[in-house]
Amino acid sequence: MSTNHTQDPKGLDVLVVGAGFSGVHQLYKLRKAGFSAQVFEAGSGLGGTWYWNCYPGARVDSECSIYQLTLEELWKDWNWKERYPDRNELLEYFDYVDKKLDLSRDITFNTRVTSASFDTTTDRWSVSTDTGVTIHPRFLVLCTGFASKPLLPDLPGLDNFEGILHHTAWWPQGGLNLTGKRVGVIGTGASGVQVIQETGPIAAQLTVFQRTPNLALPMNQGPISVDTQTKMKEEMYPILFRRCKQTFAGFPFSVDTKSLFDISPEEQYLIFEEKWTKGGFQYWLGAHHDVFTDEKANDVAYEFWRKKVLERLRDPEMQRKLAPEKAPHPFGTKRPSLEQTFYEVFNQPNVALVDLKENPIVEVTPKGVKTQDGVEHELDVLVLATGFDAVTGSISQIGIKGVDGTPIKDKWANGLSTYLGMSVAGYPNMFFTYGPHGPTAFCNGPTCLQIQSDWVVDFLSYLREHKYTRADATQEAEQVWVQRVAEIFSYGLWNRAKSWYTGANVPGKRIESLNFTGGVPLYTSLIRECADSGYSGFVLAASSTGGNV
Repeated sequence: MSTNHTQDPKGLDVLVVGAGFSGVHQLYKLRKAGFSAQVFEAGSGLGGTWYWNCYPGARVDSECSIYQLTLEELWKDWNWKERYPDRNELLEYFDYVDKKLDLSRDITFNTRVTSASFDTTTDRWSVSTDTGVTIHPRFLVLCTGFASKPLLPDLPGLDNFEGILHHTAWWPQGGLNLTGKRVGVIGTGASGVQVIQETGPIAAQLTVFQRTPNLALPMNQGPISVDTQTKMKEEMYPILFRRCKQTFAGFPFSVDTKSLFDISPEEQYLIFEEKWTKGGFQYWLGAHHDVFTDEKANDVAYEFWRKKVLERLRDPEMQRKLAPEKAPHPFGTKRPSLEQTFYEVFNQPNVALVDLKENPIVEVTPKGVKTQDGVEHELDVLVLATGFDAVTGSISQIGIKGVDGTPIKDKWANGLSTYLGMSVAGYPNMFFTYGPHGPTAFCNGPTCLQIQSDWVVDFLSYLREHKYTRADATQEAEQVWVQRVAEIFSYGLWNRAKSWYTGANVPGKRIESLNFTGGVPLYTSLIRECADSGYSGFVLAASSTGGNV
């Protein structure tokens, strides 16, 4: 499935960076619109985040029916095995998509983009890679996702550990047998939860180092039959896809517009119980709206969550650490992880939990991890489930320079700035999907990225039709967008949590909203408004040297 395009095709219209959901959709749509397009992918196969994240238990947290591209030619012949597919099934899906759409002929694998600069005399980008190839597309579309720059903890002695050490995002593609091993896991975010519930039953000893309890929700996992999917395809699939564009977070269900306090305590309980039983993000993204804006409403939601979790934990110390009486942050202001047996793992005698706020790590030793109480936790394997420099890091890690020579990393160091969550002033002909200032982390991935991908292709088609070779967002339009994003974000309780939503997980990173939190319908209406007005907020021009898009 690997190709090796080393030539620089003359007059390439679009270079797409990344071959996950966004890159695949963008390539397909660009081809359909008649553009010449090529994809550079750092991995050796399709899948994006699902190529790299092959750690034990890796699994998506959106249901299979909506975690796929909405192209009928794809979904009509594809059947999922589980309600929430694991990494292996997702790679099978990408392989199916590749063959169905004949994608690989325009994808160069094992090629990481390292730098890019814009030539104002030709209105083309000069893009360099780690393989020595340089290419000159008219447009550069970054489909790098929001979690492709792993974050390593700053721990003394980390390089001295003599056992096996891996970040979850850099897990060996061939896997790693943890059976009978003494395993340590630092971090209890989404990947940490999945590794823990997978490793607990097979490890000789599992030691979890937790900074903040994960307010995890029940996945309610299970198989899904071909018969069920066949019936869904007759009518429900297209309805689900349309409905996802109408809801706040791109799921078939949405935030309840009623106040939690407009209903009786009895109705509150029954609604909570119903959403909990359905599983997934129903209890979070189907909550009453004031759970995200009113502390008292949020407390009610947290208390119900805590009651459910305490029922599953036997040890009082585990209860205190995993479901404390006082919420570690407002419920839902950090992305909850979906779990299956996460809490039951902590009832096992071979599992220990270290609260790093009470007993921080002093150093990593050759034999393991030493904590402030003087205990050296001896380990065979140390797993770093420490997350990512999320949302912006995927783009800022590339040496992209604007027309004035400023690296995008430096521009964003003083405050994130985009226009429409898809472009940046001073970086003409560059677009991105599922990234900064889009609905991204507050949306089902395929819903968000397809909306943006379609918009980008429509814009490029408009430029071609009107013989423009250059499009650059204005500083004024960018500033208005930044202010809008910040204002909407301020309405919620989001700033009460130290979260990757705001960059607070990265030492020294500016704290600000990295996502558009106004919901999918509002976002869609705003970008459509821009398009309908002839792409207001952009300066459009034709190259002085001539040439077509």
